[in-house]
Amino acid sequence: MSAGAGERIGVLGGTFDPLHFGHLAVALDVRHGLGLDRVLLVVANDPWQKSGRRAITPAQVRLAMVAAAVEGLAGVEASALEIDRGGESYMADTLETLRAMDGSAELFLIVGSDAAAGLDTWKRPEAVRDAATTVVVRRAGRGEGRPPAGWDHVTVDVPSLDISSSGLRARFATGRPVEALAPTQVIEMVRSTGLYGARR
Repeated sequence: MSAGAGERIGVLGGTFDPLHFGHLAVALDVRHGLGLDRVLLVVANDPWQKSGRRAITPAQVRLAMVAAAVEGLAGVEASALEIDRGGESYMADTLETLRAMDGSAELFLIVGSDAAAGLDTWKRPEAVRDAATTVVVRRAGRGEGRPPAGWDHVTVDVPSLDISSSGLRARFATGRPVEALAPTQVIEMVRSTGLYGARR
């Protein structure tokens, strides 16, 4: 996938295990708020900050769920950049790849307010900081997290949806309702494959 000249591209990385409406709300509100041409949901191949803590669903399965969920959703796309690269997933490498694909594109890295303060702990943080405008997503009632000193950033307010991927996995495993929390396409894929221990 190559970016068109001068595009304003949002980059929202994640494990998406599974994707839920909170992820989509962030992508859509940031795209609208900043006038972006598109937002890429970049599916991590091997999320180094989570590997070893729990079993991670295979990357291609997570990508398929994201792709199904955003089909027909204008301006939001599933991205396999990190999966295609292989190995551990580092945002510095992803932004570098996007920059190489189109040096005229303006990149916007989207992070939650909870993750903003820890940006200096990412791999090659200087490269991340210099490659894109940092966009801090602020949810009502959650406080305002700020990036470390020296990180220029913009803030976008998004709806405060109390949804988490871990909570969704637990709901699938116990058979609790999930229809108000995730796109139908994701729910159908999870249940049809028995992912997360879901009932078929």
